[in-house]
Amino acid sequence: MATRSSGFPRTQASRGNSCKNIFIKIRQGPVTGAGLTRGSQVPVALLEERDKRAQWQGIPVLLRRLHENSHPNSELSKIHSIVMELSSLLSMEAMSFVTEERKTPKESISPNTHTFHLFGGVDLFVEILMRPTLTVQGDLPILSDDLIKDCLNVLYNCCICTEGVTKSLAAREDFVMFLFSLMSNKKVFLQTATLIEDILSVRKEIIQLEEIPNLASLVQSFNQQQLANFCRILSVTISEPDVGVDDKHTLLARSTQQKTSTCPSRAESNQVSLVNIPGFIERLCKLATRKVTETADASARLELEDWHSWLDNALVMDALMQLAIEEAEQSSTESSDESSLSSSPLRHRLPQSMKIMHEIMYKVEVLYVLCVLLMGRQRNQVHRMLAEFKLIPGLNNLFDELIWRRQTSGHVLHLQNQNCDCSPEISFKIQFLRLLQSFSDHHENKYLLLSGQELNELSDIYLNANIIEMEALNNTDRNLVCDGKKGLLTRLISVMKKEPIDSSFRFWQARAVESFLRGTPSYADQVFLLRRGLLEHILYCIVDSGCKSHDVLQSYFDLLGELMKFNIDAFKRFNKYVNSEEKFQMFLTQINSSLVDSNMLVRCIVLSLDHFESQTEDVKVAEVFSECRLLSYMAQVENRLSFLFRLTSIINVQTLTQENVSCLNTSLLILMLARRRAKLPFYLSALQEKEYAEKYPGYLLNNFHNLLRFWQHHYLNKDKDSTCLENSSCIPFTYWKETVSVLLGSGRSPGCAIASYIDEAYRDLDRDFLEL
Repeated sequence: MATRSSGFPRTQASRGNSCKNIFIKIRQGPVTGAGLTRGSQVPVALLEERDKRAQWQGIPVLLRRLHENSHPNSELSKIHSIVMELSSLLSMEAMSFVTEERKTPKESISPNTHTFHLFGGVDLFVEILMRPTLTVQGDLPILSDDLIKDCLNVLYNCCICTEGVTKSLAAREDFVMFLFSLMSNKKVFLQTATLIEDILSVRKEIIQLEEIPNLASLVQSFNQQQLANFCRILSVTISEPDVGVDDKHTLLARSTQQKTSTCPSRAESNQVSLVNIPGFIERLCKLATRKVTETADASARLELEDWHSWLDNALVMDALMQLAIEEAEQSSTESSDESSLSSSPLRHRLPQSMKIMHEIMYKVEVLYVLCVLLMGRQRNQVHRMLAEFKLIPGLNNLFDELIWRRQTSGHVLHLQNQNCDCSPEISFKIQFLRLLQSFSDHHENKYLLLSGQELNELSDIYLNANIIEMEALNNTDRNLVCDGKKGLLTRLISVMKKEPIDSSFRFWQARAVESFLRGTPSYADQVFLLRRGLLEHILYCIVDSGCKSHDVLQSYFDLLGELMKFNIDAFKRFNKYVNSEEKFQMFLTQINSSLVDSNMLVRCIVLSLDHFESQTEDVKVAEVFSECRLLSYMAQVENRLSFLFRLTSIINVQTLTQENVSCLNTSLLILMLARRRAKLPFYLSALQEKEYAEKYPGYLLNNFHNLLRFWQHHYLNKDKDSTCLENSSCIPFTYWKETVSVLLGSGRSPGCAIASYIDEAYRDLDRDFLEL
């Protein structure tokens, strides 16, 4: 009796021959094109027999049935039933993987998912999903939304549990573009967005948004909730890859890379594509500033600090998922405004804290996208839009109830390029502070952080000091500033003064306030902050609080420098607070403990000292100058030289980064001021004497010579950086360039050239540092 083609003879010998033939087919398939292309094509009998011993849970047989029944004219209901059966076998492993917080996929803990992938399940599901796009026939059955949703869920589960699946999907450009087209289907939006986010996070190359068909119309079709979810995807496409802390992070490596790549990066191109989508920025502003729906059931509130525990509750997860589904379903029939969200029956059954968490989680993504766009090439265009759509006043209205509604403790410091796995509320606060920093940094729109009443206060300060009002302040549109008596800047200072001393928020808070002061020093801006006790609070944190965090201390050194620069009132307040030798020595100890962290403050003191020395005829200046310990200390040449020695020895060309290049500029500034007073040869001689005293002749001057050569290479091709140096120091950039040229020996003053202070035997000035 003949057996079926898919079966096996009952004899052992025949079974062995049949196995041999199967293995030959598998091996010869890539060559002949007639072999097996996936494991599920192995005959059923063999699969069933092996299944019992290998505990495959019938997955290969199911995949074979799915393959046989997934031809173009197949009955879709039959396909869906198989897909659902496979999904149930894989979903529990994915849930277990997530709840147990596995860090790396392991086949041993996900045997079903591994078997599914081994027998070609991933490729088969991709094929099923994309089949309608791969044929010209117009009468094919249409995949139901539920079928698409289940297929996407299975693929996502495989990405979670099985190593390599996500990367293999990411390598398929056609599938990635297909997923973007699926996002127009609101019924499967969430599943599609989740899978896309996972795939894009592992791609070696950033996807180009302009290649997505009808990108603008796709984005415009999203309701507000979908747009917020889409921001999670956008964050991957508009951010430059993190270079980490290796040698690629150095300025030297960056310069080399910029020489070889003159075109805008993909991330920059994607930023342009987004900014040019009509209404995109406006909708993000509405998302960022939308208030949380209130509820009368205050007793149902949970603290967000407990979010880890209640997110593990399956009922809560189901409720939130159902909420998202209801919102997606309503958005398909109602307008894209937020009225439908507040009318959701389930939304009213959720505790207020869950609604807040839901709101906060997507606001984090929206603020991140806005922050990146603010730092991009379209910065001025984005600034105009954010001002026009009143982002800052909207955030000010949210500040007390949502952004800083209570103190959060027990968290660690997360730096700017560090992945953050902290709670939504902590992430939200950090992202909010980063946005404020980007918004006000060297931009005249910074005055939008104030209220109309506070703008009047600034004008009065200028008037009383008989100083011409800053043009940026005069040009500020008062219809776009913060409402009420207090603006965002004042609110931020208030919460910073209440923050626990070891809170990592202090780092970001200080950065945000400092950015308001960056640029050309403004006496009125400084006095405005001095009146709010900011200087005394900073000094308390540096001198008296016992703060040990280098990052927090660095942020306070930088802020203190901007607050005191050229401001005699600030130095007077400093002397009043640091009113004992013990306190002053503690202050110096903190500065000297890490000169990389404190060098910007040192630069401020040196600049201010030079400024005040030319104003000794002013009685007020003369009085403070004679009493201030800090000015007296820096007025001693040996102390300035001590800082110069250390600054020139703690960096070299190969270790320069964006974080420590300020040390080079501070050391250069000390020599610039010496040159202006015709004392440059004295300072260079002192460096030479220091070398011989250390019994290492040439090491300081050779190193500094190389640093200045790199300075020319770096700054003479960067308009923004040169402008920042000029504005912050109030010294024309031409003088910076001239001083570097003189020090490198290309001027007419040989006594001011570094090379003339290095003995011939110790000279090492001809190396091309760019080739190292």
